[in-house]
Amino acid sequence: MIITEILEKNKRLYGEDIALVERIPASGSRSEMTWNEFYQTSCRLAKALEKNGIKKSDKVVQLMSNSMEWLPIYFGILYTGAWAVPLNFRFESDKILLCTRTAEARAFIFGEEFIQRIEAIKPQLDPMVETWIFTGPAPLCPEWACPFDEFIREEDGLVRPKVDLAPEDDAALYFTSGTTGTPKAVLLTHKNLAHACEVENAHHGQTREDIFLCIPPLYHTGAKMHWMGSFLVGGKCVLLRGVKPEWIIEAVSEEKCTIAWLLVPWAHDIIIAIENGDIDLKKYRLDQWRLMHAGAQPVPPSLIQTWHEYFPGQEYDTNYGLTESTGPGCVHLGVENSGRVGPIGLPGHGWEVKVVDKLGEELFGGESGELIIKGPGVMKEYYKNPEATKKTLKDGWLHTGDIARTDKDGFIWLVDRKKDMIIYGGENIFPVEIEDFFIRHEKIKDIAVIGVPDDRLGEIPAGIISVKPGAFMCESDIVQFQAQLPRYKQLKQIFFGEVPRNPTGKIEKPKLRRIYAEDKRKDIKKLLK
Repeated sequence: MIITEILEKNKRLYGEDIALVERIPASGSRSEMTWNEFYQTSCRLAKALEKNGIKKSDKVVQLMSNSMEWLPIYFGILYTGAWAVPLNFRFESDKILLCTRTAEARAFIFGEEFIQRIEAIKPQLDPMVETWIFTGPAPLCPEWACPFDEFIREEDGLVRPKVDLAPEDDAALYFTSGTTGTPKAVLLTHKNLAHACEVENAHHGQTREDIFLCIPPLYHTGAKMHWMGSFLVGGKCVLLRGVKPEWIIEAVSEEKCTIAWLLVPWAHDIIIAIENGDIDLKKYRLDQWRLMHAGAQPVPPSLIQTWHEYFPGQEYDTNYGLTESTGPGCVHLGVENSGRVGPIGLPGHGWEVKVVDKLGEELFGGESGELIIKGPGVMKEYYKNPEATKKTLKDGWLHTGDIARTDKDGFIWLVDRKKDMIIYGGENIFPVEIEDFFIRHEKIKDIAVIGVPDDRLGEIPAGIISVKPGAFMCESDIVQFQAQLPRYKQLKQIFFGEVPRNPTGKIEKPKLRRIYAEDKRKDIKKLLK
């Protein structure tokens, strides 16, 4: 199956039904798009791109914040046979330049907030990028670009371009978030994308009656691939631009959403808002909200236990995935196992999973090793990076670089990322285990644990702690609380401050290491000897 065929099916069967709703709480605006309008916008863009020389296997960069046009533009690129290249909207000019050059893009579609970042590097992208398309308000369009509405104005949207596509054809180039270093280019095929639709629908059983609330950025495989379960059956999607707790609850209530995928920080913020009295659940219609699933990072068990206290009848699920597996779902807890708070689950629909040692031998009995996966969602390659591809893809297995273990019932527990592991005096410490311990404290909103260089011990664990609004903590509170941990896992340095996370909810540990571990000029007090 080709993923664009699903859009044609939805247009044919449900053309006048609402496909997308966009809510912008900050301005109070709300807009809708039908499946007919979705399809026609995609077709018109595809024909306009073709007229400007874009053909099969060319690359088109998409640098946009979430908007009503984001998904139709993505599918318009796919209709040409070109590769869609969505970029992280937080990338600065240097990374935008790197990614665009790596892709050798011939066209570039962008929003108004990126004008300055692009102008700083545009001379270095000319003449490789031949076509610049601006999706913001026409009066703000730079003279070197064409407004989107004008670009597609003369095109007929009733019939898609006639481009032969096969499941094995290349479809999209996604760049990893870069939380562990320079982003790598992940090449996905149409088969990968179609499988993501099937996986998500198999796991969460979306029907046309379900309404999916989408908040995370669409450039990321997580948000889009979770939406694809609803896309497969022609279900409605609500795009919410904003993450304030009251905005999320209002959207669920007013749009009658049945499914919402939340990043862990947002779920935390909702709980805090309820506890502080900023949200009164009695004022909202939430009985139709059947499923909250969370992912993109380990989900603290204490979070889900508290969540169920406020939403007792709601199903919970979590998925594990990565860009290289075409997003979430290669490991899947399942709503039927929502009582098992802690593990990330079992092999997902169509997937095989193993935990292996350094020699590639499978581990059982709770031993920690590297998580490896195999299935139709495994990427084709790291584009233009054969060395990284060879290290990551071995005999059809994708080596994730994440550390996991398997319990006696076969459920997989995520321990930590291999690159985040701290080696303290010869002992292996997994930061997520310490983070999960501290997040249970009633005054702690968020925490990140990193390794800080130490001349004698190699590395020592340091914690950056964000305290809940209105709460107060000092170093002695942390020292007293962590006395329950084994001594080697206790924090040796403690800092109070914000924990930076990227748009997909992952802690930006390289940034924290630069601030707390690499700046030797800082006067850092060691709390424990």
